[in-house]
Amino acid sequence: MNGLHDMGGMDGFGPVQVEKREPVFHHRWERRVFGLVAGSAARRLAGPTDAFRFAIERMRPSHYLRASYYERWLTALATLLVEKGVVTREELVGRAGGSFPLSQPVPPLHIPTSTGSQAPLFVVGDFVEVRNDHPGGHTRCPRYVRGKRGTIVRVDGAFRLPDVAAHRDVPCAEPAYSVRFSARELWGTAAGATETIHVDLWESYLKPA
Repeated sequence: MNGLHDMGGMDGFGPVQVEKREPVFHHRWERRVFGLVAGSAARRLAGPTDAFRFAIERMRPSHYLRASYYERWLTALATLLVEKGVVTREELVGRAGGSFPLSQPVPPLHIPTSTGSQAPLFVVGDFVEVRNDHPGGHTRCPRYVRGKRGTIVRVDGAFRLPDVAAHRDVPCAEPAYSVRFSARELWGTAAGATETIHVDLWESYLKPA
C-alpha cells in the first residue's frame, strides 16, 4: 500500500539525529515489547513477519509519524492479536487504563498471485524495469523505483513473495534479485553521475526492459 511508511526518497523531515552510544532500549517497556513480539512469533500467535509489517503500515498517518520504533511494534502486535481473537480491545483498554490505538482495519484487497516458479527468469546483467503497480496490500517494492530501469547484479534465490505471504498462508516462493539503479535514473540530473543504488526486488516486481 502507498503510505507514510514508504519514506524512501522523501524529504522535509529534518536532520537524522545520531545518538552517541545509543542503548538497545531507551525504556523498560521497549524491552518488554521486544520480548512480546519475539514470544508471539515463536508461538505463531500473530502471523508471519509480513503480516506484522502490514499492521505497522496500516497505522493512521498521524499516529505513525509521532510513534517511536517500539510503539509501532506494540501497535502492530496488539492489532494482530485483536484481529486473531487472542485478546479483545476492551482488555487492552482496561490494562492500559485508557485508550489503546490500533491500526486501521484491513481494506478490501486484490491479492496478487506469485509467479509460482523458483527458476529465475532473469540472470546477472539483464536490463529490467520495475512494474509501476500500486497494490493496496503489503509490498516490499518501494515507490521510488516503480517504473524505473536497472540492471540485475545478483540472483539471491527463492523467497516467499511478501505481497502474498502477508495475507495468505500459501506457497508463494519466487526468485529475488539485487537490482542496481543509477542515481540519476531515480532522482534526475541533480544526482551524482557515478552514484548507484542497489535494491532487493522479487521477480513479480520486474519485467524485461
